Amino acid sequence: MTDAEWAAIRPLLPVPAWLQGRGGQPEGYCHRQMLDAIRYLVAGGISWRAMPADFPAWGRVYAFFRRWREHGLITEFHDRLRGRVREREGRQAEPSAGIIDAQSVRAAASVPSGSRGYELATRS
Repeated sequence: MTDAEWAAIRPLLPVPAWLQGRGGQPEGYCHRQMLDAIRYLVAGGISWRAMPADFPAWGRVYAFFRRWREHGLITEFHDRLRGRVREREGRQAEPSAGIIDAQSVRAAASVPSGSRGYELATRS
């Protein structure tokens, strides 16, 4: 992660309780290391247990990721960064429309099996 990327992300991360004087122990890892490990995992499409030794232990990285996800921070990261990219391109931060591929929706696992699949036009 570049210093510029870190500067954009850092304010979005939660401040540990011990830094706010609320007690607790200092965390053993830097948030930047955790984000680098998560980005490596996503970019490489690897499993948690395949995390290279250059990063903190996979269990620790996963614990950070899970905690951030449960508190909605992963979604917030995505939304804020998407907004910045859109603004840089001269568009509104929030999209005003969306497109849904009907075939993808019809084939989704959440759709009952009776209504999945493709309709074939037949000639009589």
